[in-house]
Amino acid sequence: MMTSKRSVEHTVRDIRRRTRKKYSAEEKIRIVLEGLRGEESIAELCRKEGLNPNVYYRWSKDFLEAGKKRLSGDIVREATSDEVKNCVLKHLR
Repeated sequence: MMTSKRSVEHTVRDIRRRTRKKYSAEEKIRIVLEGLRGEESIAELCRKEGLNPNVYYRWSKDFLEAGKKRLSGDIVREATSDEVKNCVLKHLR
């Protein structure tokens, strides 16, 4: 029995989604900082890390926006220890 092309594409998409690498906050920061250093092209960095360049640029934008907000005083208070622990635990799962 032949499976329809649409069904095969859907199955492949599902497999890719389930096997997609999950990056921790620390990994994202390391990769963004490597890109900002400019020692290699973003394309080379993304190839090395197995990352789509669009994802790198989204992380980079988020990273810079968060820094800009923090330096502008948009964040009213520091995160509590429990909030930090919960965030780290969430990223480790």
